[in-house]
Amino acid sequence: MVAALLTTAAYAPQAIKVWRSRSTKDISLAMFTMMVTGITLWLIYGILINDIPLILANAVTLIFASAILVAKIRFR
Repeated sequence: MVAALLTTAAYAPQAIKVWRSRSTKDISLAMFTMMVTGITLWLIYGILINDIPLILANAVTLIFASAILVAKIRFR
């Protein structure tokens, strides 16, 4: 649970910074597209095996990573 909390929370500062500054010039579109896809797949896997920590960690991480990806696309 500690690992899930730390890796999930790690996205929050970047997501907040991107939305406040409206700057995404140093963020890779390809990397965040792959990351959001991977997180989505982990979330689906967690749902299929009914693993609550996996579901919760990836659901929250997906929100933060998706916010960064949306900002990258929106603030070009």
